[in-house]
Amino acid sequence: MSAQVETVQDNSARPVKLAPSILSCDFAHLADELGAIAGADWAHVDVMDGMFVPNISFGLPILAAARRASNLPLDVHLMIERPERYLKDFAAAGADSMTVHVESTPHVHRAVQQIRELGKRAGVTLNPGTPLEAVRPLLGDVDLVLVMSVNPGFGGQKFIPASLERIRTLRRWLDEMGSDAELQVDGGVSSTNARAVVSAGATVLVAGSAVFGPGGAKAGLERLREALK
Repeated sequence: MSAQVETVQDNSARPVKLAPSILSCDFAHLADELGAIAGADWAHVDVMDGMFVPNISFGLPILAAARRASNLPLDVHLMIERPERYLKDFAAAGADSMTVHVESTPHVHRAVQQIRELGKRAGVTLNPGTPLEAVRPLLGDVDLVLVMSVNPGFGGQKFIPASLERIRTLRRWLDEMGSDAELQVDGGVSSTNARAVVSAGATVLVAGSAVFGPGGAKAGLERLREALK
């Protein structure tokens, strides 16, 4: 029991960034919604192609519009097949970081290299059913590791409890390497589980419906911050 408490204290001491997902915002008022989360650290942008995941969200025009409307760093999660085909375009549209799935291309290491060559933060992620070992060879080459705590494709899903152990494992691997890569968690994050997610080792929390919900995004962001105190 004492060992568990020690782990919670160590991980909770890490700086935590909040990255609201604009997938859950009101796109009729995109600029206003981005203004409401101006106090966040990043804005998370979920790009889906209807092939890698069973949903289509938005692409380059929305990202470019978000770039014009906000000074927040734009954290782009590419849930698309063969993302390496579009990395230059997303960089030009305003992405500050780009995260690719290990399942989405046979050339994931090359994609990571391309992102860094474009001067952007490079991230890697994998679906909840994919073994963590699939990302381990890439950990030394990325600025961001994303743990999907839902099956990607739709907002508003419930957090998968087994994700906490995956976060702990990745935290341990990164610490053993001496890596300063961010450990991001996306899916079902809310004020009720944010502390547990951070205690497991996360440094960036993505939240959509928990922020862009009742009372408005500014209040939702504040609820999440209060939950972490």
